[in-house]
Amino acid sequence: MELIKVEKETPNIALENHSNPTKNKSEFIGGRTRSVELNHLKNDCIIPVFSKDNETTISHYQFIKKAKDVIADLFNGFDVSEPNIRVSHQIKGRVPTAIGKPVKELQEHEKTIYYERCAFLMELTQIEESISGNPLTLSIGGVRAYNQENLYSRKNLEKFKIFIGFQNKVCLNLCVSTDGFSNEIRVGSVDDLENKMIELFQSYDKDQHLTTLESFSKLQLDEESFAHFIGKARMYQHLSKKDKARIHPMLLNDGQINHAVKQYYECPNFKRDANNNISLWNLYNLFTEANKTTYIDNNIERNVNAYEIIRHIANSEQFDEFSWYLPN
Repeated sequence: MELIKVEKETPNIALENHSNPTKNKSEFIGGRTRSVELNHLKNDCIIPVFSKDNETTISHYQFIKKAKDVIADLFNGFDVSEPNIRVSHQIKGRVPTAIGKPVKELQEHEKTIYYERCAFLMELTQIEESISGNPLTLSIGGVRAYNQENLYSRKNLEKFKIFIGFQNKVCLNLCVSTDGFSNEIRVGSVDDLENKMIELFQSYDKDQHLTTLESFSKLQLDEESFAHFIGKARMYQHLSKKDKARIHPMLLNDGQINHAVKQYYECPNFKRDANNNISLWNLYNLFTEANKTTYIDNNIERNVNAYEIIRHIANSEQFDEFSWYLPN
């Protein structure tokens, strides 16, 4: 196994306020999602309730609107993009007066819809950094999945996920660290949700996150080590629970790992170099790109896992730590 250090200058990670913000609302997540506007969620979608007491849930619109307000307050003076909203798993219904009516005869006002899963992303378009020539924009987002709630019970604490990190503008991949992600927020009101957002956004260490990302660009895997790593990553899926407990987890599935291998050869931005080596920064982006096929409700967890496993590989070289994924 050979990990090759690539010497580069330490990045300038000071906050920059650029006068020409990038305005790119392209897809940041796949997983059979589609784009919708905030007003659509507000005006055209019903709000699911807890069936035992008919109490309303916190709607997707309320979640995103509250995040928008919090960001505007905490980052006062910076331009914030409109929410890029992706939804999936549309749940259709009809008003009571349309019961028994043939589908083809339904009028628009007789139909109801809401989306089981929703993710959004907002960019602070003036806060930009660069790693390996890739521009990064500070980005904030969240996920709500009604399939992770028990809507057949009485109203209880509701689950939300929020994150803060960077988006690579070359490929729109998200770069989210463990410290920038909260995947188990349970709240009973929009005000409680606001407090949790403020807590995460204020505790996020942007400079430390960037320093770690920059360290990925200073290390490379040679072809043999890359092949060994990929083989072990695929083996991990079939280990017993006991064996998995001793190993750093790999959450990407076989199809996503295979996609990363294909892009090792073909990706115009992050493929191997002329000597068949690949930097950990490039490998990280191959993984986050492959992760875009993950459904909304598990997407950010797998994105963070990609960050953690690349950091694990980097630490094994920098601090001489054992890694099950690499040849010894």
